[in-house]
Parts: sequence; structure tokens; C-alpha cells
Amino acid sequence: MKTRTLGSSGLQASALGYGCMGLTGAYGAAADRQDAIALLHAAVERGVTLFDTAEAYGPFTNEELVGEALAPYRERVVIATKFGFGINPDGTRYGVDSRPEHVRQVVEAMLKRLRVTTIDLLYQHRVDPSVPIEDVAGTVKELIQQGKVKHFGLSEASAGTIRRAHAVQPVTAVQSEYSLWTRDVEQNGVLAACEELGIGFVPFSPLGAGFLTGKIDTSTVFSDTDFRNISPRFTADARAANVVVVDLLKRIAGRKHATPSQIALAWLLAQKPWIVPIPGTRKLDRLDENIGAVSVDLSDGDLREIREAASKITVQGARLPEAVLKLTDR
Repeated sequence: MKTRTLGSSGLQASALGYGCMGLTGAYGAAADRQDAIALLHAAVERGVTLFDTAEAYGPFTNEELVGEALAPYRERVVIATKFGFGINPDGTRYGVDSRPEHVRQVVEAMLKRLRVTTIDLLYQHRVDPSVPIEDVAGTVKELIQQGKVKHFGLSEASAGTIRRAHAVQPVTAVQSEYSLWTRDVEQNGVLAACEELGIGFVPFSPLGAGFLTGKIDTSTVFSDTDFRNISPRFTADARAANVVVVDLLKRIAGRKHATPSQIALAWLLAQKPWIVPIPGTRKLDRLDENIGAVSVDLSDGDLREIREAASKITVQGARLPEAVLKLTDR
């Protein structure tokens, strides 16, 4: 596995990380615990070092799973987690909450669930409009000084918020959705801000919540608890229209003796050397397929062909439900 550095922070990570969210829900029922632990072990043994979780996944159960699974490999991995949602001890929610006292309380609970003494990378999951980002960054700065956190990150934050936070406590990484069919960060200044400030970028949903694998079509039925049931981009009509993106990936994949997933991930890796995508999966063969993307070489001609073809495609449907998009800092 090749490695990358997240911006100018010096934080080293595998070129591909692993998004753990789907192991405890989001795409249906939680995976069998022992199967999930075995898969996380397999990822480490294959060279993956960056693992992404959050208190909101479950809630809490994803961090507990990651903490148990990665405990034997603590010195070999980078564990990233996220705070920022209002979550009561019983798991009920109340919007967003980045009040300094809440963040400090949350971090203490995270340390226990993750079975660590220091959180490698701590993201604010969503910006809290009622708490100045300077106060949030200052709180994380104190936690870093106390040795409870190593690096500070932001998720789904605007370029302006990133700059304000970075002025208080250097931001190591920004996490937002980014893939061939979700390219907002190219236009809204986020990638430009990261490059200017020396901040790494971590794309989540780099495979378009599974659509870019080519395994989903208009006949695909999702489980009742799968969030894609309420995603505008996954209606039957949108899937029918958006298959042109997959067709593009398949065309390139055929020439490269690769899969659409591998081309989608290789395209992201080719954008900047400080980008580290975090695809998730529950299957060992998919894990191996994703890791194989690191070895796929896209030439300048390939990238130009993809760019020109993609510029003629209008993706149908919002990337997330409106209620979720309202939580992003735009």
C-alpha cells in the first residue's frame, strides 16, 4: 500500500483509508460483529492505516467496534472520529452541538469507546451555527495541548469556515463528499483553500454510495433502513439518468483491465497528492478491489477524456436529502 501525507501536517496515511460507517448501519442492518472485526483486521494486514468513524454512527456502536477491532494494531493505525451532533446518552438526538463543554465531554467518552489515550484525528462532524468556529478550534487546541487529540479536522465545512478555524488551530484534514458525480468542492473553494493552507482532503462516499461500482441499477431494491431510499439521487428516475456516469467509468475500466470502482478511486487519487479517499465495504473481495485502485495508473490522456466526458453530464438528483444538506456549512 502506498502512503500519503495529509497536507503539511506530517500526518501519514495509506493512500486509501477505510470508512467504517456502513458496518453499523446506514446501508441497512449492522454487520455481524465478528465479521466486521475480521474485515477491519484484513484491512490493516493489507496496509490500510486510516480508519474513519464517528460518535454519530450507531450512535456510539461504531466507535466501540473500531476500538475493539483496532486495539491490537494501535501503533500501526490512524483513527479518525467526529463530534458535532447533539446526542444524548441514550442515543436520542437534538440537532448539532459544538459547545466547548460538550466537546470536552464527548472526547472523554470517545477515548473510552475507542480504547485509546489519544485521538489521532478529531473532526467537527457538522458546523454548529450557534457556536463560533473560533471557539470550536480553540477547544480542540486545548485538547491537543492536553495530549487527548493529535490533529484537528473539519467535515462538510465551507472555505470561509476552514480559514477561520485554521487561524486558531491548524486544520490537518477536511472531509467532504467528493467523487466523479459529486464535485462541489471543486467549485465552492474548499479544495482551493486546502491547497493554499496545506490541508489534506478526505473524500467520503468516493464511490457514490455504491452507485459508481456499477452494481446498482433501476431494479435494485434497498433494505428498509438504507438511507438511499430517501436520497434524491437514488430514485429510479435518477438512477436511470445517472447510469451515463457509470458507462464512462466502464469505458475507461475496459481499457485499463480494471473495474469501474477502481477507476473512480484512481481518478480521485489523481486529483491531488494530498487526497485520501475512504471507501467503505462489508466484503473482503470489495476491500481487495478498492485497494487495487492504488495501482491503477491514469494517464494525462485518460484524465482529459474523463474530464471532457464528465463536463457534458448533468447528474440528476441532490446528493443527500434536503434535511441533511441543511446541516452542511455552505
